[in-house]
Amino acid sequence: MALDKTYKLVPGTTIFDAEQSAKGYHLNQFCMSLMKAENRERFLADQRAYLDEWPLREAQKQALLDGDLNAAMREGGNIYFLAKWGATLGLSFQQMAGSMTGMSEQEYRDMMIGGGRSVEGNRIDHAVLDAAYADPTPPAEHAAITGAVFTSHVPAVGAALDHGKTDEPYWKPLFEGYEFSKQWEKENIPDVVFLVYNDHATSFDLSLIPTFVLGTGAAYPTADEGYGPRPVPGIEGDPDLAAHIAHSLIQDDFDLTLVNEMTVDHGLTVPLSLMFGDVEKWPCKVIPFHVNVVQYPVPSGARCFKLGQSLRKAIESYDKPLNVQVWGTGGMSHQLQGPRAGLINREWDNAFLDKLIEDPAGLSQVPHLEYVEEAGSEGIELVMWLIARGAMSDIDGSGEVEVKHRFYHVPASNTAVGHLILENHPRAEAPAAKE
Repeated sequence: MALDKTYKLVPGTTIFDAEQSAKGYHLNQFCMSLMKAENRERFLADQRAYLDEWPLREAQKQALLDGDLNAAMREGGNIYFLAKWGATLGLSFQQMAGSMTGMSEQEYRDMMIGGGRSVEGNRIDHAVLDAAYADPTPPAEHAAITGAVFTSHVPAVGAALDHGKTDEPYWKPLFEGYEFSKQWEKENIPDVVFLVYNDHATSFDLSLIPTFVLGTGAAYPTADEGYGPRPVPGIEGDPDLAAHIAHSLIQDDFDLTLVNEMTVDHGLTVPLSLMFGDVEKWPCKVIPFHVNVVQYPVPSGARCFKLGQSLRKAIESYDKPLNVQVWGTGGMSHQLQGPRAGLINREWDNAFLDKLIEDPAGLSQVPHLEYVEEAGSEGIELVMWLIARGAMSDIDGSGEVEVKHRFYHVPASNTAVGHLILENHPRAEAPAAKE
């Protein structure tokens, strides 16, 4: 089912959606640079030279040099960003708007004094709208979720990997639990991993606390968490699929923060290392999805489970034949602060894994209080696993899941480590009946 983008049919209108944002990212960031006086001075002194400092397409540069706002918006510009460019040139909003309508400033001003442009004659043609809503031919191919991976993302695990300690007696039992996983990934390399994790006061501090963050950028460098960046590859994103997912999830009423630039910390890189090993380049693209589980209020398990169901719908409506894995990371039981620091609850953790396999809908109803009391204050990270579980095809009865691997180990530094791989087996769609 294609996403509804009929807003593109409104005449004389360019809607700034996620696709436009990706297209015009550097153009709009150039405009933002003009909020500083020294940059305005440099731009006005030599516009072409200043534009050449930015990774802009030639069509974007030429639109600005020509003062062609319509062309700039076709190239991904947004009027609120372009207004900073206009202000630098001494243009008012009315001058800019008039230039896009073929009117002089005075003609445009007179039109506004007369009550503005009438909507009559400026609506979508009914025939065009009817054609857009006609039953479309479904795409011949689409993206599919092939499996889910669940794993803890302990920072000390990354340090053990990076410093060659994996064969030490303390660490060897843990890393042996991921040997099957690395082989499974070699045999089932996805095109994209949608990786659910939480940032640990790295990209998001107390100045900005988003609940759900979807990474829509092209690349994400590894963060320095105080010990220097981990010696692992940077992340290659998938802006096209991410934009599609953003559109679909927001239309399903999930309020997302879309981020084009951020660093990623151990919450994301440690799971990649555990599953793919020591590599020069990650074998697939990664879409980061951050969930706030640091400062309350945090999202409920039920909300995360529903988001996973919407995520599956979003991925399966993407018209490219991609194999996608969804990973849920964090947990298991651990508490890093206060007199209860070091809390581990093996019984509760393993019951969680049982329910995650057998009764994920019931598990999604577990309240925050139980996570904190039974699994420790940082055990709340486990709600993120429910996003990956909600994306599997058995949830709505359209397929089955197969448990490929299950592992549990204590301790890894301060944490209980849990790990699960589920393969997704959706049932084949029945062929259309012949007339």
